[in-house]
Amino acid sequence: MKNTALTEKHISLGAKMVPFAGYNMPVTYEGINAEHATVRGSVGVFDVSHMGEFILKGENALDLIQRVTSNDASKLYDGKVQYSCLPNKDGGIVDDLLVYRIDEKTYMLVVNASNIEKDWNWIQQFNDKAVEMHNISDKTSLLAIQGPKAADALQSLTEVDLASMEYYTFVKGTFAGVENVVISATGYTGAGGFEIYFDNEHADKIWNAIFEAGAPNNIKPIGLGARDTLRLEMGFCLYGNDIDDTTSPLEAGLGWITKFSKNFTNSEALQAQKEAGIQKKLVGFEMIDRGIPRHDYEIADAEGNIIGKVTSGTQAPSLQKAIGMGYVAKDFAKEGTEIFINIRNTPIKAKVVKFPFYK
Repeated sequence: MKNTALTEKHISLGAKMVPFAGYNMPVTYEGINAEHATVRGSVGVFDVSHMGEFILKGENALDLIQRVTSNDASKLYDGKVQYSCLPNKDGGIVDDLLVYRIDEKTYMLVVNASNIEKDWNWIQQFNDKAVEMHNISDKTSLLAIQGPKAADALQSLTEVDLASMEYYTFVKGTFAGVENVVISATGYTGAGGFEIYFDNEHADKIWNAIFEAGAPNNIKPIGLGARDTLRLEMGFCLYGNDIDDTTSPLEAGLGWITKFSKNFTNSEALQAQKEAGIQKKLVGFEMIDRGIPRHDYEIADAEGNIIGKVTSGTQAPSLQKAIGMGYVAKDFAKEGTEIFINIRNTPIKAKVVKFPFYK
């Protein structure tokens, strides 16, 4: 089990620790609902240092990224971030990721913790033009400071004008007296905020500075439990639940990051799938009758025929209702369609709704 540079800090704060993607991670401190409310209403801090970071450098770095990712990274400029995925050769997804353009010849890829080795090996097999690759995951810490008061809480720690940063951009600057910190605004909660990337050796200093500066805003540490409920309310996919090696980006509603203006892994087959039409689709649904949907529960039609399965589900703290995501046969994907979730062998009524759940 790996630890982040802040594991001891979480334990000292009374966090409930759980194994997650090979790391010892805080799942909750004071309770998922309370932490969820903190992020929606004020500001909270997630330690997400388990995420992976790769640096790709050289004349052919962009060429390699273009061949392995589905989105068009040629549209990036210095300081811009892009959401993308790594398609596999069978129509599924190796991983979803963020691509940061540091400069014309230098990029940072941010990948999921459970897929670090898998993604590294996948990209490396296409690296036939001597792109310099560095896996900096083990020496990099990452904090996500999320919520409507995030800019207020952090502004005293940097000269970067946080309030004016656009969504999916980043800057390198000094933060809490530490140089060469990447400050980005991508977010996975729908509540606004920033991500701070820095070397592990500065973890304690930066953590303490954030909580000192954020004290007037009642800043709090937040666990992975609330991170999951927050992202689910926004309809954001979680790799391993809503997307995986068997789900096509088109089925997952990720056609917007699948650009056929270039050739990439399996692009011909995915384009053929687009032209033929997908047979199943990832949809959001809310429960009409009482019951909480969970991963892998069956989805049925009114006659009891199985038409799909749940990929994520929870009682949404901001909405006070049970919601979920799942793949259904295309004929049942239309907004307003009545479906049934089989919960302990009982069909519980739900209806298909548009993302995001939380507006």
